[in-house]
Amino acid sequence: MKISIPLLIAGCLMPVSFAAQAQGYPDRPITLVVPFAAGGSIDTTTRIIAENMRVTLGQPIIIENIGGAAGVIASTRVAKARPDGYTIMTGIWSTHVANGALYKQYDVQKDFEPVALMTSNPFLILSRNGLPADNLNGLIAWLKANPDKASQGTSGVGSANHLGGLYFQKATGTSFQFIPYRGLAPAMQDLVGGRIDIMFDSPSTSLPQVEGKTIKAYAVTAKKRLPAAPDIPTVDEAGLPGFYVSTWTALFAPKGTPQAIVKRLNDAAMAALADANVEARLAQVGQAIYPRDQQSPKALADLQAADIEKWWPIIKAANIKMQ
Repeated sequence: MKISIPLLIAGCLMPVSFAAQAQGYPDRPITLVVPFAAGGSIDTTTRIIAENMRVTLGQPIIIENIGGAAGVIASTRVAKARPDGYTIMTGIWSTHVANGALYKQYDVQKDFEPVALMTSNPFLILSRNGLPADNLNGLIAWLKANPDKASQGTSGVGSANHLGGLYFQKATGTSFQFIPYRGLAPAMQDLVGGRIDIMFDSPSTSLPQVEGKTIKAYAVTAKKRLPAAPDIPTVDEAGLPGFYVSTWTALFAPKGTPQAIVKRLNDAAMAALADANVEARLAQVGQAIYPRDQQSPKALADLQAADIEKWWPIIKAANIKMQ
């Protein structure tokens, strides 16, 4: 078999080219894709962190919002992008865990390089004011006494709050209906109005209603209480130990991105997360920064793998069909 000289030379030079590219990285603006519309919590979180990262990297970071199809459109685009560090994305629990069991357009593990684990966002377990339960054990007892009669509002089939409800049913032996909405804002309106019974929602959007006493909060689905709501117990304290449900945000690059570039991006992300101003701004939107030793690419890969092992069986057992 004959091998052309130009092809052979190109093959030999490719590793050198990637090494040189990584050494001078970055030398132009970086596009950071957000898989949802502008103005939401993920977009806000990304912009707060990216604003600081650009200082460390010495280049502008252009935020590109690509919504639609539960993050599939954006994730597929980044998965197919050139692995040179100039197109990266904010991946979240739904795009890089749940979607792997629901869609086939991309592989949540094989198509990406983990870069940095950034923030976590647990849920609050909520109910309408008129529901006759004053604590989490009372809520569970009421649901068991009224099988299939209660309703949970969700932001759609396969959403994080929908899957959290499925996990809650499995953990508590309860059964209730799921009511999908176009978003959690209209679902919250119906919870406040007493037209649905329960919800699992982010503290950043639900705490104003809790503080206004228009809905009830039973527990936060995390190991620690929220600094913004210290009176709300954790699930461990409230009687459902180990029921941890938290979405996370992280940075991912296309598979094959040189490790030197991954490290450069990780260093910039970690520097941003260590900034007190960044931490304070993230806390205002309900995001908690992961400890420094959990911000590495390996820690992100390990968390993603553990969440896949935990959640895919729940998703597949529910026989969720995406349109």
